[in-house]
Amino acid sequence: MNVHHLELFYYVAKYEGITPAVRRMPYGIQQPAVSGQMLNLEGSLGTPLFQRRPFVLTPAGEQLYNYVYPFFSRMEEMRSRVCGEGRDHLRLAAPTSVLANHLPEVLGKLRSEYPDLRLTLRELPAPGAETALLKQEADIAVTLCDEKVSATVYTEKLIELPLILLVQEDKNIKTFADLVKEAQKGDYRINEPLVSLLPNETVARLFQRGLSEQNLTWQPCVEVTTLELVISYVAQGFGYGLSVAMPQLVLPENVTSIPLKGFPPLAIGLMHTGNLQKVGERFMEIVRVYAGQIMQDQAVAVGRKKEVSRRKPAKKSD
Repeated sequence: MNVHHLELFYYVAKYEGITPAVRRMPYGIQQPAVSGQMLNLEGSLGTPLFQRRPFVLTPAGEQLYNYVYPFFSRMEEMRSRVCGEGRDHLRLAAPTSVLANHLPEVLGKLRSEYPDLRLTLRELPAPGAETALLKQEADIAVTLCDEKVSATVYTEKLIELPLILLVQEDKNIKTFADLVKEAQKGDYRINEPLVSLLPNETVARLFQRGLSEQNLTWQPCVEVTTLELVISYVAQGFGYGLSVAMPQLVLPENVTSIPLKGFPPLAIGLMHTGNLQKVGERFMEIVRVYAGQIMQDQAVAVGRKKEVSRRKPAKKSD
């Protein structure tokens, strides 16, 4: 096999087509030349490697891409190492909330150790993290760990946050078990209004999975795009709200939380493809310590909440 043909095939497979590959290759080459050399490669192997329209790799193409990927995907990294560039450059992908609320503290610590630190921060929802890593658009992703990923992507869970229901203080139902009892009297459908994230969001999918395991049905009547909006709509009386027991969660005075015991937690962690620079390895070490402190603080907060609950005087009956 011609090594240059293999390199071109790597870019075609990576960018899912000849035209997008030509636009994003690190050197100039015309589309007809790439098309011709792909035909030569397929001819030398005696099998098609990909379907043109719509683009999809054949089983043989998948096998060849997995073989050439480890070498060609690291060419830019190796160039930087040989030239002494990129040593203190870190490319991170994370959801908006992580970029805004958690990474500044972590990266402040990292920058104190690497004064020449250069950062490329990319706002990215969880479903796009694996793709960004495989396409070498990010070194590390801080993301939700709910989906199965490629064998070439390493995943490390850091935090597991339990799901909770938010409810106005004046509601008669105080536990999820009360809701279940009401549902079991009928068709196992919870009829209370529910405010939830969109169905494709991980939190919503985990919640529906937990309901299904208990043979329960509960569909939202209000769907929003952020957990902050869930809180706002619950405070305004739109119903129960699906949320996450995040550290330092601040709720309005008229809103309290109900634990969802037995439901799968929201897992947050790190994803990368290996072979990190020292700055990337150090970033992961700092994140681990930061995550450990978050879990410790959360445990303390839960303990205090239980203690306060025990100390509350019982309401006097009329």
